[in-house]
Amino acid sequence: MDFMQAIENRHSVRDYTDKKIDKDIVSELQKEINLCNDEGKLHIQLVTDEPEAFGGIMAHYGKFNNVKNYIALIGKKGPELEEKIGYYGEALALKAQQLGLNTCWVALTFSKGKSRCEINKGEKLVCVLSLGYGRTQGVPHKSKSLLELCKAEGEMPGWFKKGMDAAILAPTATNQQKFLITFSENRVSAKSTGGFYSKVDLGIVKKHFEIGAGTENFSWE
Repeated sequence: MDFMQAIENRHSVRDYTDKKIDKDIVSELQKEINLCNDEGKLHIQLVTDEPEAFGGIMAHYGKFNNVKNYIALIGKKGPELEEKIGYYGEALALKAQQLGLNTCWVALTFSKGKSRCEINKGEKLVCVLSLGYGRTQGVPHKSKSLLELCKAEGEMPGWFKKGMDAAILAPTATNQQKFLITFSENRVSAKSTGGFYSKVDLGIVKKHFEIGAGTENFSWE
């Protein structure tokens, strides 16, 4: 499964089986986390066999069930943190999909106080990815049309269209899809159009667009 296939196959999953994650898969996922931490200067952590963070009323409200594994998305506080968390967190969600696991982005409906992760001074736990073997593979979300989410000067090149096809499939908070991607002279810009957790969403969207379009075809403006 390549990354584009992972984008197409991945859907949010909140209900998990008791199956433990194989140690070889844990190792592969940890390698990817290490790469993301090195490149993004982040402090992302994998937590396994820990039911407390999703054991309270907030998780029940969010319809989460049997979550015992998660990826804690942590980094140094700063204006770029949330977008970086979205970008690298989605890279990990897609890697997990390639490894046969299911995930869901979680911002509020878990207990930060009970989560088993290390948050150093000056750092922030932005959100987590629930992780495990889903009882189902989830369902696709409804999407806005391509023309609602992008603006292109002149004819839209094929690589841009492929990038948008991937961006449209990006998970966003409550499926709000509040972003706009603009094309002009092989330069691409992406911006949020409002909404909560919009900076995280923008990072997720940009990761998807890069996978679909190919980074050799454009540069971010």
